[in-house]
Amino acid sequence: MVYKYSVSILGTGFIGLCSAACFASKDIKVLASTHNEKKAKRINDGKAPFYEADLQEMMNEIKAKKPELLQCLLDPVKAVSETDISMITQGTPMREDKSINLGFIESTAKEIGEALKTKNKYHLVVVRSTVVPGTTRNMVAKLIKDVSGKEPGRDYGLCMQPEFLAEGRSIEDTLRPDRIVIGEFDEKSGAMLQEFYEYFYGDHLKNCPILRMNLESAELVKYGNNCLLSTKISYANEFANFAELVPNVDVAQVMKGVGLDYRISHRFLGAGVGFGGSCFHKDVNAIKAWSKSKGYISRLLEAVLGINDDQAIHIVDIAENLAGKLAGRKVTILGLAFKPGTDDMREAASIRTINELIRRGVIDIVGFDPKANETAKIELGEKIKYANSIEEALKDSECAFLITEWDEFKNLKPENFKKAMKTPNVIDGRRIFDFEEFNKALPFRALGRVALK
Repeated sequence: MVYKYSVSILGTGFIGLCSAACFASKDIKVLASTHNEKKAKRINDGKAPFYEADLQEMMNEIKAKKPELLQCLLDPVKAVSETDISMITQGTPMREDKSINLGFIESTAKEIGEALKTKNKYHLVVVRSTVVPGTTRNMVAKLIKDVSGKEPGRDYGLCMQPEFLAEGRSIEDTLRPDRIVIGEFDEKSGAMLQEFYEYFYGDHLKNCPILRMNLESAELVKYGNNCLLSTKISYANEFANFAELVPNVDVAQVMKGVGLDYRISHRFLGAGVGFGGSCFHKDVNAIKAWSKSKGYISRLLEAVLGINDDQAIHIVDIAENLAGKLAGRKVTILGLAFKPGTDDMREAASIRTINELIRRGVIDIVGFDPKANETAKIELGEKIKYANSIEEALKDSECAFLITEWDEFKNLKPENFKKAMKTPNVIDGRRIFDFEEFNKALPFRALGRVALK
């Protein structure tokens, strides 16, 4: 069967695989590509290699109805050669010096060049990975030209389209974005990508603007987005720390009042134990390092990162103020993933909290997460023990930290802690428990509020 569009997805992480599944669900032929043989086999068997809300269900449906629409190859050159549009969705991890590592982008651009060398048909290349300004034009286009001999704008199209997917809702965000940003090398490139999305999204575009701009502006949009969200979180946490200086202040109420301002909005103003994940730390550090290399020091982003990292120390301070020194006692961590809806452990607040507990001599730590126990074992190893249920995690514990706001934890009552724990000291790092109820029933602390007088 001939499909209107065929797309190669180069990189099968959260962005790549979620995009691939969503495209395939709308009758777009997708050839995903990875160098990981085990991962490719899982995808071809219709199994998601990581947990992401709704992804497995979508892959089940594709596998059952039209398995030919989503295939994963080990040969990226073949994937590019047999499609009309190629999307680079490789990771851009942090180097030891906190700058961006563009190694995967570099190798993928060379592979695209190899494919285009023998391809005579016009092809569109779209960078969707998060890259610092100048990367698409000065690295990707240059490498493709060096390898293939083809000129961008003449022989192939080139766009930079940042993604705004939130892990835990990547499928929802792919299917129903609030805007599409297209950075274009030339008008023809941008028009081809816009036409593709008009086909994919249809009526959704009535409420979803498409913004077209140059490549470098589109690259910086993504950093502007993630840095502002990170700043809002650290801002809320700064005010949570203010709220703890006196009785009678509740930061949740304060941020609700602030967030009702139409210029600000309530989103990402939840005080807590700090942000994590594959994007915020990496992207804030990357643009900070990039600007420094250009001679500009970002004082704002330095503070955003500092406040966030200090939250792990702060929550342990709160716990020891409540329960006394925790060294030599059993401690529970409820929630290991960096956020609900995913099993991703990258830069998770749980890691920083656990490391701080270990630094203070706590060696008996038990963690439980509804989805991330296995990925946590890879990240944390034998630093902690892993429970298979909330009850098992709390058994004989002397202090419990709520770190990830999974729905499974929101229904817990003081009795659950009193019944299972040796001494029920509870620290709410995400403000999901009713303060009045818990504060009356057991030794309890919540970030951004002290007991009212």
